[in-house]
Amino acid sequence: MKFANERTRPAIELLARVQLAAPVRVIDLGCGPGNSTALLAARWPKAHIDGLESSPEMLAKARASGVRANWIEGDVESWAPAAPYDLVFSNATLHWIADHRALLPRLMGHVAEGGALAFQVPRNFDAPSHVLMREVANAGAWAARLANARLVHVLSPEDYFDILAPLATSLDIWKTAYLHVLEGDDPVLAWVSGTGLRPFVQLLDPDERETFIARYRARLRQAYPQRSDGKTLFPFQRLFVVAQR
Repeated sequence: MKFANERTRPAIELLARVQLAAPVRVIDLGCGPGNSTALLAARWPKAHIDGLESSPEMLAKARASGVRANWIEGDVESWAPAAPYDLVFSNATLHWIADHRALLPRLMGHVAEGGALAFQVPRNFDAPSHVLMREVANAGAWAARLANARLVHVLSPEDYFDILAPLATSLDIWKTAYLHVLEGDDPVLAWVSGTGLRPFVQLLDPDERETFIARYRARLRQAYPQRSDGKTLFPFQRLFVVAQR
C-alpha cells in the first residue's frame, strides 16, 4: 500500500478504455486489498461487483475497505462462475498464471455477449529490478530451492492479438512506460518487497532471507542510484488489453 497511487494508476487507465455503458455483472480477478475494485464500484454504482482473491490476508483488507463489493476467496486458475459477467477485469494478476494461450480463451468464455475482458500486466521482467533478483537467487546456496520461485508469464502484444482476435469484435492493446519517481532509502527494494520478491524470500529461513536481501539491495543501489535531490527513478513498463466480445 506504500505505492498505492502508482499501482492503482494503471487500473484507472485500463478502466478508461472499457467502453461499457451499464454492465450488470462485473468481477475484479485478483482484487488484492480492493483498490481496483473500488474504481469499478465507483464507475458503475448500480452494477453487481465481485472481487476474487486467493490471499486470505489481502481479502481481509478488501473486506475492511468499505468498498461496495461481494468478496470471493478463490484463484483465477480454478474460477468457473455459474453465469457470465459483462466485464471481467484484472489489474496486475494474470502474469502469475501460466499458459495464457489457454487462460485467455477460457476467461473470454465467461464474458457475456457484448461484454469485455480487460487486463493489465507488468512487462518489466527484463529490467534490472527483476534480472538482479534472479541473479542473486541463482548464485547462492539456495539456488535449487529458488529455481522455480513463482515464474512470471507475459507474452508479446502480437501474441495477445493472435489469441484474442478470433474471439473479439474489437481489440485494444497498448504498452505504457512509466517513470516512477520514488523517495526514501532503497525505494525499489520496498516496491518489489510487496510483490515480486515475496516468492523468493518466503522460501528462505530468516538468516538466509537477511543475506539474500542484503546482496540484492547492494545490486539495486548500483542499478538505481539515489539522485542528489534524494529521489530515485524507476522505469516500469506495463501491457494493457481490452477485448470486446
